[in-house]
Amino acid sequence: MAFESHSHLQPETCWLIEMKWSDINEIAIELEEAHPDVDILNLRFTDLWKWIQELPGFDDDPQKSNEKILEAIQMTWLDERD
Repeated sequence: MAFESHSHLQPETCWLIEMKWSDINEIAIELEEAHPDVDILNLRFTDLWKWIQELPGFDDDPQKSNEKILEAIQMTWLDERD
């Protein structure tokens, strides 16, 4: 994994882990922090796909995602909330 330094951030957030589509658990945690009130089960995959790409530290080819990956992220996010 690669790390980036962001000197303008607070010390506890100076290092961001570069996330890929395969980092399902990390993505789910970040989504819960960014969107704590969303109805996960009724979320459109197009919105989920967009939100994942907007997460800090996410850096992967958008075309590498698919329905199976998005569903796994969605279910892991649901588990994270419980």
